[in-house]
Amino acid sequence: MEFREFRLTGSGGQGLILAGIILAEAALLDGKNVVQSQSYGPEARGGASKAEVIISDRVINYPKIEKCDLLLALTQKAYDKYIDTLKPNGILIVDESIKLNGDVNNNTDIYSIPILTTANNKLNKPMVANMIALGCILEITKVVRAESLQKAVLSRVPKGTEELNKRALDEGVKLIREGKGSICYEIC
Repeated sequence: MEFREFRLTGSGGQGLILAGIILAEAALLDGKNVVQSQSYGPEARGGASKAEVIISDRVINYPKIEKCDLLLALTQKAYDKYIDTLKPNGILIVDESIKLNGDVNNNTDIYSIPILTTANNKLNKPMVANMIALGCILEITKVVRAESLQKAVLSRVPKGTEELNKRALDEGVKLIREGKGSICYEIC
């Protein structure tokens, strides 16, 4: 691995800033060099939200991401805004509710996953969609060790929610292992 650049996008309240921090912490636990940044709209909930994480075995000289290796989009608005920032041959992870358009490179690995549905219906907690997404990212990329990610999750989530968040992380991994996220190489 030289550099891996991750952009996690959605709306405020989905916990993507926390997810970016947790992914960065897991990479640090694995001894990697990491830069993590975030931005969000002025609204507390519902506004645009973006977390970026650069992970590398080498020194990271520039802390901004122009084009990302992996784009996670949990809302249509986020997908529409950031799809052009995905590198050719990148990985696109979207919630199954997102309608893809012709802007996706043909060589992109596309995963359409029931992240929000799983959080709402299986775990009955919409707030853990971010942990489900992290589990999906872990299983698809193997960018950090599972033990490191779980340790970072447990150190960052609110007290009393550790088991719920651990379960959500496991659900994300399971969605990929069981093929619940469709992968396609052309527009789904």
